[in-house]
Parts: sequence; C-alpha cells; structure tokens
Amino acid sequence: MRPPGEIRQALLDAALALTTPERSPTLLEMATKAQVGFTAARDTVRNMRRANVLGIVRERRVPYRNRPVSEYAPCRPEERSGGEACPLRAAVSSWCGPVV
Repeated sequence: MRPPGEIRQALLDAALALTTPERSPTLLEMATKAQVGFTAARDTVRNMRRANVLGIVRERRVPYRNRPVSEYAPCRPEERSGGEACPLRAAVSSWCGPVV
C-alpha cells in the first residue's frame, strides 16, 4: 500500500486541529486550513471516508449554502480497524485449522 499523499495528510492534520467536542470542520474549512484546492479536497475526503479515516459527525447550516453541510471528524483507531464489521473476516477467522 502506498503511503498517504500530501493532500491527505494536510486534510487529516486540519481535521485534527479544527475538531472540538461541540463543533467539527466542514469540507470548506478543512480545505482552507490545509491550503488545498476545493476539488482536490472533495475527492480526497471522499476517499478518506471510504477508508474510514474520516467520518461524518453531524450536519450544520452555513450561510454560503441552502442545504446543511456535513461536519467531518477523524475516526478513532478502533473504528478504523474493521474488527467485526467485516463479515468475511469474521467467517474466515471462525474456521478451525486442519485436523491431523
């Protein structure tokens, strides 16, 4: 697996810096803090959500958009591990070894 790119690391650092218990950053706030373009940030955040690095915490109304926007926060390590969330992994790990 390739190491995380510069944009991904910058967005993760921005999410960690801007996340508080009461409020989490939106995509635009993370892109501004990380100083990356909006399109690159949008695509990278989509990939980070798919990889369970970032998660949507809640939605918030903002003045620059009619619809609520999502707030993102870094996932905890136990949420990222996959654990029992993968049924195939659970099924394969439940098989017993060969009986000799």
